[in-house]
Amino acid sequence: MQKQLNIPITRGEKVWDAIGIGGYIFTVLYLITIWRQLPEQVPLHMGLTGHVDDWAAKESLLLLPALSIIMFTLLHLLGKYPHIHNYPKRLNDENAAAFYQQSRMMLNKVKNICVLVFCFIEVEFSMIALGWINDGSGWTMIIILLAVFYPIVEGMMKQRKIK
Repeated sequence: MQKQLNIPITRGEKVWDAIGIGGYIFTVLYLITIWRQLPEQVPLHMGLTGHVDDWAAKESLLLLPALSIIMFTLLHLLGKYPHIHNYPKRLNDENAAAFYQQSRMMLNKVKNICVLVFCFIEVEFSMIALGWINDGSGWTMIIILLAVFYPIVEGMMKQRKIK
């Protein structure tokens, strides 16, 4: 285990947290607002083409907000301890702060983007259930994967530049 350092939270991390938490709150309020209008069966799963291929009770829509809270909390706690993350052998006392901050920023983006992805899926499933849209888009999965993996690739590239 590496030496623990006290590195202040960046403005970017605060912005990402505000976006993630704001998206979550909006989605929960949206779900509360439309709950009585929802049919008893709502989409549970979509294939890669965006076509709904499984349905479940509307209470299943509560799963994504619950998972969002759990995931956000666990990743937030992990971000508080960047000294336990995996680092290359070139980590030393001079570059530890840069590595820790970069790792924490990458984790922060991933955490909040995952929450936003869950929010998007929640809204899309509810809109399909309400008949406001017919199906999801085939592009949804591609966009989700790019959104989640972009900060990971970006973070790894930035870590490679740390001397």
